Amino acid sequence: MSSIVWLGSYPKSGNTWVRAFLQNFLDASDRPSDINALDKYFADESKPNWYQPHVQGSLAELDLAQICALRPKVQKNIAASRPGSVFVKTHNFLGAYDGMPLHEMSVTAGAVYVVRNPLDVVLSLADHFGLTVDDAILFMNNETTGSPTDEANVASVLSSWSAHVRSWTEGGEDATCVLRYEDLLIKPAKGFRSLVSFLGLNPDPALLRRAIRFSSFPEMRKQEQAQGFIERSPNSRRFFRAGRKDQWRTGLSREQIGLIVDAHREQMQHFKYVPPGY
Repeated sequence: MSSIVWLGSYPKSGNTWVRAFLQNFLDASDRPSDINALDKYFADESKPNWYQPHVQGSLAELDLAQICALRPKVQKNIAASRPGSVFVKTHNFLGAYDGMPLHEMSVTAGAVYVVRNPLDVVLSLADHFGLTVDDAILFMNNETTGSPTDEANVASVLSSWSAHVRSWTEGGEDATCVLRYEDLLIKPAKGFRSLVSFLGLNPDPALLRRAIRFSSFPEMRKQEQAQGFIERSPNSRRFFRAGRKDQWRTGLSREQIGLIVDAHREQMQHFKYVPPGY
């Protein structure tokens, strides 16, 4: 039976970057892969086309519990859609809603999870969802946070940033590759080599270097400027904003930093994100 390798993250934490790297690595081309062709290798479990065959009428008429009840069927269909392992993007936390698992473990082989400093996530999240920074902080601190069904995606169940990170990173070490966004920025060769090795692929040094270069932030921004990016939110002028770490140093007030640290201290300490003095 075919199986799923989840590519999970809290929104705006580097999921697209990891997919772009893998796309370039697998294409092994002498030119950068098209950022608008990520579905060549990756499925997205939130896309309405997977759910529509299971319902009559509009998906917008279904509540969150009804959407979640469809997920096991949908994910089994995704797993069967391609031979071998299937890479599947998800922003849901690793848990259940209304008694229904958000990820069907019977067709799950493993997971790659990308974690990013929530002090930087909140700035990207605010831009992506069209929120103020204060509202984005409330969004990330809320245990019942999710996103509704719209034309582009079915409803998701995120929970808070801490609950999301904890769900994917505590236990299951053998089946989950955890990547820190900041480590990929500082030492991309080391981080992406560990990813490729985890997936059982040959970490050829030349191919790694080329895939890293072709999935760099400047390259992806150049492509978005030239042709747009289908995953860009209508609330944002561009998807690839800055691609840096520590933007929070100038983008957040001391009070805002404190609100985030107080809400997520345990997981921030675990991943070495708590700033001195907090």
